[in-house]
Amino acid sequence: MAKIIWEDEPKLLLNQFIDYAGLEYGKSTAKRWATEVQAFEYRVKSFLESYPPEELLIGRSPLYRRRHLMNRRFKIIYYYDEADNTVHVIDIWDTRRNPSALIRRIK
Repeated sequence: MAKIIWEDEPKLLLNQFIDYAGLEYGKSTAKRWATEVQAFEYRVKSFLESYPPEELLIGRSPLYRRRHLMNRRFKIIYYYDEADNTVHVIDIWDTRRNPSALIRRIK
């Protein structure tokens, strides 16, 4: 099983999105969003390549993958480091934003 490492910025964004969901849509929605993230972590630990590559970042190294969350409103962007057997979550992307901004954010 791989270890999951959340970078500081996506962890902060995730908490903000879940807090916002709790205020705007209610506690049950926030809880459902948190459960989706837990399901992502559980699955990606064992099945590292179970999610498709992020089409906006094709051709970059490492191979970035994505997992849609919250009714396809957000994407978790991550990559797998085979040398360390770790999954690095590097961004959470609001899909309503301009896609070119994602390309610029991922270095």
